[in-house]
Amino acid sequence: MRRTKTLWAVLVVVGLLASTGCVSKKLFRRNVEETDARVASVESGVEANEKRIGDLRSETDSKVAAVDSKAQRAVEIGQGAMNRAEAAAQRAEEAYRGRLIWEITLSNDDVRFSFNQAAIPNDAQAVLDGLVSNIKSLDKAVYVEIEGHTDSTGTETYNYELGEQRASTVRDYMARQGIPLHAMNVISYGESNPVADNATSTGRAQNRRVVVRVLE
Repeated sequence: MRRTKTLWAVLVVVGLLASTGCVSKKLFRRNVEETDARVASVESGVEANEKRIGDLRSETDSKVAAVDSKAQRAVEIGQGAMNRAEAAAQRAEEAYRGRLIWEITLSNDDVRFSFNQAAIPNDAQAVLDGLVSNIKSLDKAVYVEIEGHTDSTGTETYNYELGEQRASTVRDYMARQGIPLHAMNVISYGESNPVADNATSTGRAQNRRVVVRVLE
């Protein structure tokens, strides 16, 4: 009888140990699975972050390239303006000795250029007609230098281009009135050579101008 009880006790202990072993294995597997899931989630997050970093790097590189391109364009425009100004001065000195005959400025209340405009106002056309008539009356070769100027509104590059448009418009008008194109040169100073304070509307209007010089 005692032996039977002892045997049953042994069997119960063995059963408990076996049951405990199964539970431990299940718990271990569940822990492993949860850990794998967390690792996979972290890896997915890392990949997403790496992709975002790559996208940001590409976007930054594109913006830097665009800024570099604009800066290079501004430098080229500035250098071009300087080269043309130097060439004009040299031609004036070599071909016409640089002696000033007439100078007019299209900038007063009657003939000034409107904001952001290059078209010649009607009153300015009358002034240019008088200048063309005087040039023709000389009956000799002259050199005409046409300078375009703007106020400081807008970018430096834009103002350079606007000043060139204004000066070119004057040149083309004078050409239609009979002044040879080869005798005229256009220079843009943009906003770089103001004659009045750009902080006031009156000053900005005075800075929007075209200066025409007739040299012998």
